[in-house]
Amino acid sequence: MKMHELSPAIGSTKEAKRIGRGHGSGNGKTAGKGHKGQKARAGHGMRPGFEGGQMPLQRRIPKRGFNNIFAKEWAVINLAALNVFEDGATVDAAALTEKGIIKKANLPVKVLGNGQLTKKLTVKLNAFSASATEKIGAAGGKAEVI
Repeated sequence: MKMHELSPAIGSTKEAKRIGRGHGSGNGKTAGKGHKGQKARAGHGMRPGFEGGQMPLQRRIPKRGFNNIFAKEWAVINLAALNVFEDGATVDAAALTEKGIIKKANLPVKVLGNGQLTKKLTVKLNAFSASATEKIGAAGGKAEVI
């Protein structure tokens, strides 16, 4: 294959729309801009959401709730998810990411006490619920806060 034989994939390119080139083109006369008005003028521009002075939709609809901009994002897992590890293993954020239990290793991880733990594990994570700590201890493991 030579350089002059290369061509773009079929459907990846299309011809430019030639506006203002007469009636026969289908885009002649007003060139797709209609008759007069703000949008027909050169340099027209209205910001997104502008409704001609009418109260815009984003201001008309009711607002609900509160979004705390200082809230800390946590990766939350249930105790039952830890059963994928072998007996006697040490579980940390990197191990959880490796097994695909959590997506991001850089977020703090909290373990909740939903489900049963059948293995003896040493769990080193950022936070534990009271029931999770109790169940880890009952299975013979240790819950260590880092």
